[in-house]
Amino acid sequence: MPDSFSLGSAALLAARAVSSAKIQSKISWLYRLDDLERRPLTSGLTNTKMPSPSSLQHSDFVDSTQVESTGQLSAHQRLKIEDLVQPNTAAEAENNAAQEIITGLQSRPKTLPPQYFYDDLGSELFEQICDLPEYYLTRTETAILTAHARSIAEVTGPCDIIELGSGSATKTRILLDAYASQSKLVYCPIDVSSGILKSSAESLLEAYPSLVVHGLVSTYEQALEQLPRSQNPHRMICFIGSTLGNLSPESCRSFLHHVRGALQPGDYFLLGIDLQKPISILEAAYNDAQGVTAAFNLNMLRHLNRRFEGNFELGHFEHYARYNSNAHRIEMHLKSLVDQTVTLKALNLTVDFTAGETIRSEISRKFSIDQIAQTLAGQDLKPLNSWTDPQNWFAVVLAEAC
Repeated sequence: MPDSFSLGSAALLAARAVSSAKIQSKISWLYRLDDLERRPLTSGLTNTKMPSPSSLQHSDFVDSTQVESTGQLSAHQRLKIEDLVQPNTAAEAENNAAQEIITGLQSRPKTLPPQYFYDDLGSELFEQICDLPEYYLTRTETAILTAHARSIAEVTGPCDIIELGSGSATKTRILLDAYASQSKLVYCPIDVSSGILKSSAESLLEAYPSLVVHGLVSTYEQALEQLPRSQNPHRMICFIGSTLGNLSPESCRSFLHHVRGALQPGDYFLLGIDLQKPISILEAAYNDAQGVTAAFNLNMLRHLNRRFEGNFELGHFEHYARYNSNAHRIEMHLKSLVDQTVTLKALNLTVDFTAGETIRSEISRKFSIDQIAQTLAGQDLKPLNSWTDPQNWFAVVLAEAC
C-alpha cells in the first residue's frame, strides 16, 4: 500500500524511532485526510458500480473437467468471474448498512460497522498497516504457511481451494505452490471487490499455467450458498488473515455454520487466528509509532462524510485502541475530543457527542487453540492439526467437515 512513503522508509523510521519523525509522520497522514475531507463528494470511488458478469467472465472459459490438461488452455480460457451481487441484493445491503450506522450511533456505547474502513484510501492504509514493524500478524501467518503448506496439502490431498476475502491473494501463492502438483489446480476466490479479484486472478493465471480460476464477486454468505461444483475429490475453504477475530461470538458461530453448510463430509476448512499474548505486544500492533493505524481509523469518518453527506471534523476525534482483558479482544475506538454535534444528511441523522465519548469501530478477538477447537467442533468441524510460530503468537488451524 505504499503511497506517501515507501515500506523501506517506513521500516527505517520505525527502527530509528526518532520522536520528531513520529510526530511528523502522524501529522502528514492527518493533513492528507484533512485535504481529502475537503474534496467534492464525487471524488474517490464511493459507490463504484460493479461490472456486469458478462464484462468479467470470458465466453470461451473451459471447465477443467472438459480437457485432459489445463496447460493447453490460454489464461482467458482458464478464468471465469461471476458477479452474484444483483441490483436488488445491493440495494438491500445498502439499506441494511445504513440502518446499522443509525442503530450504532444511537447506541451506548456508540459503534460503527468496520466495513466503512475500506474506501480507496482505507484499503491503501490497511495494506501499509500489514507491513508495519509492530503489526506482526501478516508476516507471522505468512511464515507459518510457508513452513507448513506442504503438510496441509499432504493431509487434504487434491482439493479445490476456495478463499474467503481473497484480496490481492498474496498468501494464496504459498498454498498454490503446495498444491501445484495435483492434476487439477482449481482456485475459487471470493471478494466483494470485482476489480481486485480480477487483477489478482489474472496475475495468478500468469504464474500458474495449469491453474483454473472461478471467482465470485459476492458476500461470504451468498457465495457459500452458490459455490461452483468441485472439480477435485474435496474442497478446502480458506479463511486466513485472522478476520474471524473481527466477529462477535454470535456472528462467529453464524459464519461457521455457513461454512459448514458449504462443505461435504471429508471437505476441509483452513483458518488463521491471532492468539492471546502479552498486552504490550497486542496494543502496540494497533497503536503504531507512525500513526498509520490512527489514520486508518479516522479515515472511516471521512468515508462516512462522503458517503452520507456528513460533517464529522476529523480534528475533533482521535484514535484510541486498548486491549479488553476480560473479553480477550482489542477494541478500536474514535474518541471525541470536544462536545460536538454531527449530522449525516443522507441518513437524516443527528448525533451528539460529549468530550471523551467514543465510537467503537472494530474488535479483534484473540483466541487460544483449545477455545477455537471447541468452537469448530460445535459446528461439526473437527480440528485435525494446528501450526504456530515459535513464539505462539499466531496459529493456522485445519479442520475437517464431519
